[in-house]
Amino acid sequence: MRVMGIDPGLRNMGWGIIDVLGARITHVANGICHSTGDDMANRLLSLHDQLTDVLARHTPDHAAVEQTFVNKDAVATLKLGQARAIALLVPAQAGLAVGEYAPNAVKKAVVGVGHAAKEQVVHMVRLQLPGVELAGVDAADALAIAICHAHHLQSAGRLQNAVERSQRTSRAAGEQR
Repeated sequence: MRVMGIDPGLRNMGWGIIDVLGARITHVANGICHSTGDDMANRLLSLHDQLTDVLARHTPDHAAVEQTFVNKDAVATLKLGQARAIALLVPAQAGLAVGEYAPNAVKKAVVGVGHAAKEQVVHMVRLQLPGVELAGVDAADALAIAICHAHHLQSAGRLQNAVERSQRTSRAAGEQR
């Protein structure tokens, strides 16, 4: 399974791709989309085009985006929300379901603590993906989002398997009566 994590940002949108095979997670690629243009529409378009290219090159099976936290600056929050819309739209256009995670959930999944510092996230991403060359902090955050989503997908898969086993057992017990 190939998972793409996206760290939304209007100037710098981080992305990271991992492959997951059982408990093994391996790094595929990471980078940062830098917006260009003089106005908001062109900046968003440049992020859309760059992220679409990344998705086409790496063909992930799953995608996840970090949720926006609301801060005191309403204008900055609104602009980040517009960039986040691009981060949600591009994978959806490719037919992918998109997971969404709060920053604290990502940190807890990767570091073990919900209020970890950025340096701790970078350190744990490097530990979990040995030899990774990070394009920057935004790319490290995106890889952390991908790792978080991979853990979530694996847990959901185990739960689904347990439910199916339980249903088969119940049917078999009913047939024996």
